[in-house]
Amino acid sequence: MNYFVDCAAKAGGDGSEKKPFNRIQLAADVAKAGDEVIVAPGVYREKVDPKNGGTKEKPIVYRSQKILGAHISGAEKLESWKKLEGSVYTARISNKIFGDYNPYKTLVSGDWFIAYYIAHTGDVYLNGKSMYEVQNLEEVKKGEVSIPSWDHEFSIYKWFTEQDEQKDETVFYANFQDKDPNKENIEISVRNSCFFPSQKEINYITFSGFTVSQAATQWAPPTAFQEGIIGPHWAKGWIIEDCEVYESKCSGISLGKYLQPGDDNKWLKTKYKDGTQTQRDCVCRAQVEGWTKEKIGSHIVRRCNIHDCGQTGIVGHLGGAFSIIEENHIHHINNKQNLAGAEIGGIKMHAAIDCIFRKNHIHHCTRGLWLDWQAQGTRVTQNLFHDNVLPKEYNQNKESLPGSAEDLFIEVSHGPTLVDNNIFLSDKAVKLATQGVALVHNLIAGSFTAVGRGVNNGSPTRVSPRYTPYHFPHQTEVKGFMTILHGDCKFYNNIFIQQPLRPMLVQDMENHKKDEWDDANLYAGTAPFDFCPTFEEWKAQFEGYCGMGSVTTDRYYSELPVWAEGNVYLNGAKPMKKEKTLFCDNKNKVTIGVEEKEGKIYLKTNLYDLLKNGSIPEADAKCRLLKTDDIEMAFEPEEKYENPDGSAITFDTDFFGKKRGSSPLAGAFSDGEELKNPLF
Repeated sequence: MNYFVDCAAKAGGDGSEKKPFNRIQLAADVAKAGDEVIVAPGVYREKVDPKNGGTKEKPIVYRSQKILGAHISGAEKLESWKKLEGSVYTARISNKIFGDYNPYKTLVSGDWFIAYYIAHTGDVYLNGKSMYEVQNLEEVKKGEVSIPSWDHEFSIYKWFTEQDEQKDETVFYANFQDKDPNKENIEISVRNSCFFPSQKEINYITFSGFTVSQAATQWAPPTAFQEGIIGPHWAKGWIIEDCEVYESKCSGISLGKYLQPGDDNKWLKTKYKDGTQTQRDCVCRAQVEGWTKEKIGSHIVRRCNIHDCGQTGIVGHLGGAFSIIEENHIHHINNKQNLAGAEIGGIKMHAAIDCIFRKNHIHHCTRGLWLDWQAQGTRVTQNLFHDNVLPKEYNQNKESLPGSAEDLFIEVSHGPTLVDNNIFLSDKAVKLATQGVALVHNLIAGSFTAVGRGVNNGSPTRVSPRYTPYHFPHQTEVKGFMTILHGDCKFYNNIFIQQPLRPMLVQDMENHKKDEWDDANLYAGTAPFDFCPTFEEWKAQFEGYCGMGSVTTDRYYSELPVWAEGNVYLNGAKPMKKEKTLFCDNKNKVTIGVEEKEGKIYLKTNLYDLLKNGSIPEADAKCRLLKTDDIEMAFEPEEKYENPDGSAITFDTDFFGKKRGSSPLAGAFSDGEELKNPLF
């Protein structure tokens, strides 16, 4: 059955095409498996709470009649601003509009959130863009540039809020600079989500073609209930496609964790157990309470434009397992730098078991993709990353550098995590405070950071390792817990290019040489893994050892081996000393970057011209064609680098999907001719 919704319709409709509902919620109250809800263009200022789910064969489909035409907003207009002085205005609103959730009484808070200043979950928007909250009226009046912001030009638009308890009103003060708020579109966020079921296990919903914006979402760590503008709330089989998602206070799309009473932000509330211990508790409790492949996850997020969110574009813990995230454009996440903490990124996923991140364009985020804990069976393939490290020169200052980040961060996971056929163009490519990773056929114009560090909890005088779980292959069931030993990484058929070093980042690298968490390394290549043994060296420790008796040994706690073969190093990128089958060229200057032409993104490089004219011998840049069985399985889970269904992978398909020959070029492309086509 089809239900129709049109915000311009009169109240009292029956959902038919001739008498449509005027709110999406009215359709969400009655839609059942196999039904479709068709929503006409317009702005829908409501929080949609789907009451029913579908089935795999008969999902419930919510579809915007015109792509991006139906706009679900978490905001309301705020009018009748009165001038206070200069460009500073004030306005009031009754707290009755908020119901039981007032975003201007609710502070952003949660585990791993760094509350260096007061931030409310609500925001004030000038023509759809969130202004900058400050701590008092005096700061509003000053309207100064926010130095850490990636957008200095807009950061002068400030707001401050306080409560008039006597009148039960929220009072706003805002500096609109050269704008008259009574002539512009001024809105405030009043709802904490836009399309999000209040109940768990509302399965198999397709949400297609909507614009969704401006929700007062809360911080979403892995140890708390994770909310977003859109999300399935602990369910299975959702498809979120062809949507534009923007201006969430914290997270855009949540594929994450349900509420565990007593274990929700427990570290913040009680302090007695460390956050990593409470996270281990959450994982084990979820397993007992029904976290299985049959019941949870297997979502698809595709072709969405996700931008200008404060914490993450996509977030998830446990609930996003077995999902596919593909062909999304994720950009300008956490650029305001008004929120800080260890849960920020274009995508931040814990327990991305058997997830595929494919053909996404991720850029201008303070971190691109962060895979934290249990990135087991995870594949990152055919993605473009760039400008995820402080892109503007005015960001190169001491206040902004702590958020410099990188394209991809894989943290304290045992793998197998497969990273293949990607383009990494930021100064820092991959942060590898982890093990069990295979990088195959990537084009890497940035560095590896945090190699051999970043895996402990940072206790100053005590040993504080982080034990993280690993699972039976392609399942949620926990097989064991272990610390990170370092190593167990494989580098095959990649091209490494050293880019020019930016002075302020170089200084930051010098300052972090002895940092336990991150060395801020800027030098491209596999050289940071020189401390790891080859497989032969590691294996020799066990020869003649029976594994029995009371004799103590370091064998089981030493660094794991690293493999490297068929890589190409350019512009001074440095290989690990033990790599034998490689090619280095320091004679030719290779340039690389992206450029936009007519709305399309192209790779701009002279690399393939140098190969074509023989300056870099093409034969030296070729390598052997690899398959799953050519790569040593991930050590701790004893799982191969394979497809989620357990089938083998042949790495014969490049970034564009073009087939490789039996003796392919290293890197992400079969040949340079493909680069006449746009990347995205």
